Amino acid sequence: MTIDQLIERLEEYRDLIGGDAEVRLMTQQNWPFENRITGVCSGEEINEYDADEDDDDSDAESDAVLYIVEGDQIGYGTKLAWEIAY
Repeated sequence: MTIDQLIERLEEYRDLIGGDAEVRLMTQQNWPFENRITGVCSGEEINEYDADEDDDDSDAESDAVLYIVEGDQIGYGTKLAWEIAY
């Protein structure tokens, strides 16, 4: 999914359920969990930060990637999310 595709989908849902609706992350299709979202960052930010640090963490695959970062686990999710999402 691209940023433009994500924005388009988010705009559709904003019109349906409102801009104040909480955004959560559904993970692990076979054993689903709902998670809060901590934030976002780009591959470029990761690669620039990594260049400044002396650690063994891997660089991001590409600067032109946006990562949605998982936050706290809220509870169990539903497999239906994968059937409904496109």
